[in-house]
Amino acid sequence: MAELSFQLNGRPVQISDVDPHTTLLAWLRQMGLTGSKEGCAEGECGACAVLLRKPDDRGSRLEAVNGCLLLLPSLAGQEVWTVEGLSSDAQLHPVQQAMLQGGSQCGYCTPGFVVSMAAEYYRKGREGFDLEALSGNLCRCTGYRPIRDAALALGQPAPDDPLARRCREPAPALGPLHYQAGPTYLRPASLSELFHALEEHPQARLVAGGTDVVVEVNQRFARAQVFLDLSALPELQTLRWGQGYVELGAGVPLSELERWLNGRIPLLAEWFPLFASRLIRNRATLGGNLGTASPIGDGPPVLLALGAEVVLASAVGERVLPLERFFTGYRQTARQPGEVIRAVRIPLPLAPQARFYKVAKRRMDDISTVAAAFALRLEAGLVQHIRIGLGGVAATPVRAYQTEAFLQGKPWDGRTVRAAAEVIRGEFRPIDDHRGSAAYRTAMLGNLLHKFYAETAEVWV
Repeated sequence: MAELSFQLNGRPVQISDVDPHTTLLAWLRQMGLTGSKEGCAEGECGACAVLLRKPDDRGSRLEAVNGCLLLLPSLAGQEVWTVEGLSSDAQLHPVQQAMLQGGSQCGYCTPGFVVSMAAEYYRKGREGFDLEALSGNLCRCTGYRPIRDAALALGQPAPDDPLARRCREPAPALGPLHYQAGPTYLRPASLSELFHALEEHPQARLVAGGTDVVVEVNQRFARAQVFLDLSALPELQTLRWGQGYVELGAGVPLSELERWLNGRIPLLAEWFPLFASRLIRNRATLGGNLGTASPIGDGPPVLLALGAEVVLASAVGERVLPLERFFTGYRQTARQPGEVIRAVRIPLPLAPQARFYKVAKRRMDDISTVAAAFALRLEAGLVQHIRIGLGGVAATPVRAYQTEAFLQGKPWDGRTVRAAAEVIRGEFRPIDDHRGSAAYRTAMLGNLLHKFYAETAEVWV
């Protein structure tokens, strides 16, 4: 069919014959809803932020996402709110009113900040205001203190607030979709439907959160004849504690994983805040992060250190691969035609000492120059087990096998670590690029090992 419908600012809208490559942001502006702005078209500035109403265990919640990274068909059956929809009866919303008190200057970024602030404003159980909710929203003229002050001044929604009432109701459920307007956009509702679609369209472009795929659509004008949207597959939306492992669904957005896990995997808890921004984490998935096979992705080093396995599903069954065997070359994986990443398994028990380090030009919301994750188990002061996952030093995410072998069984002390730092510096041959030189990356490998030792040595002093 060439039609789809969704709720926009509380009213049903129907779309027909719109190219599936069209983003929500582009369509909104064509429709005259120009509050949402385009600043970067890759999810880095937040000027295009909109709200999606998503299910949770207490009705629903409002989640801020980047409108520039939402393909219009992905919204079929969903509920979207833009900055224009927040006010009612010609009255400004409390968040909009707060931003008028010095938080807005040129106004270009203001709608995105208002939307992200509104998502936090309506968060159930909120005490105060979590400023991390504004990560991914950039301002270049007002400065952040007045915006922070506006956020911290917000109270609680009134009981009769229209959006607060809305969040007490269940969110609309995602269903299957077959949309065709030139290219085809498919959203299967089960793995069997997905495998059938993959058999018919083996070259289809898989879409989960879209935070990588839609950047290519926007910035490189990448085009696909068929999109396969994985967001309605319940088999990919799971968190399961099994015997000897925890299984994380490949399609669960990272923000949701963070809430579900609630710190129970400390290394992931360290990683989540350093992965892009809240706006991106509200859409990005583990499966997408692994499937892109980027050598500078932050997820793979963490999962390598955790000893993770990838569960690949196809019409003929499932197979499980150690993550280190999943990456086969630059941007290449062992995923075969007809397969999808269903889940990631992390073995239990976890190593007692684990850290994640990200070397980048900015601490937050930036791409790594080098990423390193360490997981260590000691016995009587000796290294009983260690895993080291790295990004940014090879064509794929890698483990430091030579360094791990060197450390095995040795005392966890300064002399051992100094020698191991020399091993890890010689284990890889990174390249020069605009993020850092090969020499800098090599130096960082040794330095990060020293840092990990400094943060764990006191346990045995």
